[in-house]
Amino acid sequence: MSTDGPPPARPAGPWYTAPWLMLLLPTLYSLVDAALVARDAPWWQVLLSTLAAVVLLWRRRFPVTVLLLTMPGSYIDDIWLAPITAVYTVAAERPSPRVVVPCATLFALVEFFHWPLSEQTFALNRDTALYAIQSVMLAAGPAATGLLSRTRRELAARLDELTRGQERESRLLAERVLISERGRLAREMHDVVSHQVSLISIQAGALQVSTADPAAAATARTIRELSVRTLEELRQMVGVLRTSGLRPDAPLAPQPRLADLPQLIRESGLAAEAELAPGDRTWPEAVERAAYRTVQEALTNITKYAPEAAVHVKVSARGRRLRVEVRNDAPPVRPAETLPGGGHGLVGLRERAQLLGGTLTAGPTPGGGFEVRADLPASRG
Repeated sequence: MSTDGPPPARPAGPWYTAPWLMLLLPTLYSLVDAALVARDAPWWQVLLSTLAAVVLLWRRRFPVTVLLLTMPGSYIDDIWLAPITAVYTVAAERPSPRVVVPCATLFALVEFFHWPLSEQTFALNRDTALYAIQSVMLAAGPAATGLLSRTRRELAARLDELTRGQERESRLLAERVLISERGRLAREMHDVVSHQVSLISIQAGALQVSTADPAAAATARTIRELSVRTLEELRQMVGVLRTSGLRPDAPLAPQPRLADLPQLIRESGLAAEAELAPGDRTWPEAVERAAYRTVQEALTNITKYAPEAAVHVKVSARGRRLRVEVRNDAPPVRPAETLPGGGHGLVGLRERAQLLGGTLTAGPTPGGGFEVRADLPASRG
């Protein structure tokens, strides 16, 4: 069963939402605000206003500290943009009410009791009340916006997590269905194919014992051996189908290799001429298995459609690639009856070769025969 990998990376947004630009822009417009407000002020006031703007570059790492550093410039020069940005960042990065409320309150008090203090500040009239409301709104607005932004990010993260969870559940459901189908297929193969092949083996054994013809006895022995071997491979395949979904690390039975080709060619019963020179290098197990299956399928097709034809099997190394060629000449007499075939064998071989990064071609030759050729790489890439 497959394990969940890391979540896929999010696609990059447009350039105007890049993190570095979002960090730099508030600093730039705060510097413009400081320059306009403290244009005719003494140098130390300009310095405080400039400091309030520059420290915004560190607002995400130290939001509370940055807010405190913007307060002197706000108190002396009445700058707005830097402290408003700082309050917003505190609410977005430190959303606890114990942090947000004191920071917003501090900014409101600094804005209301602005330097230099005058008698108008403590007067009980409409202008003072409106200015107090303005100070509260200047602090509450960015604080509320920061909390809203924080909530939106958390909801987006939660939605993304739920989406990945649903995708994971869908994959698990698909794997359970696949495991169920594999089990059903394994049972069907065992109940149907195994029964028929067992009958063939039994009948061949009976014929081998009862016949007095040495040629017939040899043929019956070959049929019985092939039937027994087919049953063994079938049982191995059934075991793989039953355990591959539950135990991905289950060891497979010994798979055919290039060294098994001579025996395969001998047992085919065809007049085959073999030239097996795969080179001195060690080929990957998947490549050797693919080469073996290619020769096996080609010989099977020749047995069906041209059993009397001459066969040429060639396995050779071409650099970092293994070439497998199986060719039969034109049959002298085409068999009247052929075994049924669905045409899936060559399709499966071509898919196997493509998975390994190789190619497989099959088609008639100019002389009336047929050729299967596979080029399999030592490794992909």
